[in-house]
Amino acid sequence: MATLVTGAGLIGTAFARNAIARGEEVIFVDPEQRAGYLNFRLGDAGWRLVRADVRNLPALIETMQRYKVGTVVHTAGLIGGKVQQSLSNGFDINLGGTRNVAEAVRLTGVRRLVHLSTMGVYDSRRATTANVPEDFPRGATRGYGNYKAAKEMILEAYADEYKFELLILRPANVYGVGHFFAGSSGGMKMQELLEAAMEGRIARVSSAETMDNEYIYEKDIGRIVEIAATTPMPSEYIFNAGNGYVTRFEDVTAAVRELFPTLKVEIEAGKPPKSKAHAMDISRARALLGWQPEYTIAAGYADYLNELQRARQRASSITS
Repeated sequence: MATLVTGAGLIGTAFARNAIARGEEVIFVDPEQRAGYLNFRLGDAGWRLVRADVRNLPALIETMQRYKVGTVVHTAGLIGGKVQQSLSNGFDINLGGTRNVAEAVRLTGVRRLVHLSTMGVYDSRRATTANVPEDFPRGATRGYGNYKAAKEMILEAYADEYKFELLILRPANVYGVGHFFAGSSGGMKMQELLEAAMEGRIARVSSAETMDNEYIYEKDIGRIVEIAATTPMPSEYIFNAGNGYVTRFEDVTAAVRELFPTLKVEIEAGKPPKSKAHAMDISRARALLGWQPEYTIAAGYADYLNELQRARQRASSITS
């Protein structure tokens, strides 16, 4: 049996590193040519790339049948501002694509679906005095959070009716070496800080991205997705996946300055930041999945630097 991953991006490859290490074949479904990125992240064995879109239901079904897929990890979709740029397009890709994934799972008899949601599903308009648990009300105002909440409910309805196993993970802001094609402005900010420091130039960050936020390094997300894909079905199915604390923007830049003391940052005028007052409560994942994050922001950035240097060395060797 193989595992199918929708979307050949940062989270999917972070999971795939773990899956391939235990001998699993991983099938990526992505309409873009991501072979170079996959080869950098995973090497040249243990994975395949199928150039298809989640809006193409027959292609999903054919791929699941051809590779005898037993588990699906659903990461594909537009993120943040890319959803807001066209709510209609975001609807088609995020909601229509999720409907198709659920249909393909149903029709091919896939045993388990792991869905990557977001901390953005939580209704930030509601006041709270503590870290946010998984039963906090869903619902936001922007397209991305609302569409993610709707995706969860679509999958819940399918899993209840057709009896496949469903686990939903709600990551904090994930950072690591990635393409950011789907639109993660937070991920792009984290990489801009590190790249600017490496290159000795000024890092330019929009004012909106200077918010206090909760982060999670990609290798920690890879581990929790691996657990969700392989563990016996737990008593709960929704899990927060963050560091469990809010990090100030000043602490993010301080972590980069531990590696590059001369980092300079310029804040570009624009929308004011909307800081998080509370992180997510990650006690359920600790208790039922045996997972907790290993990387602080400083440790994450130190590992991130090694990955980014390796990526640049690889790109240099290819072009030279």
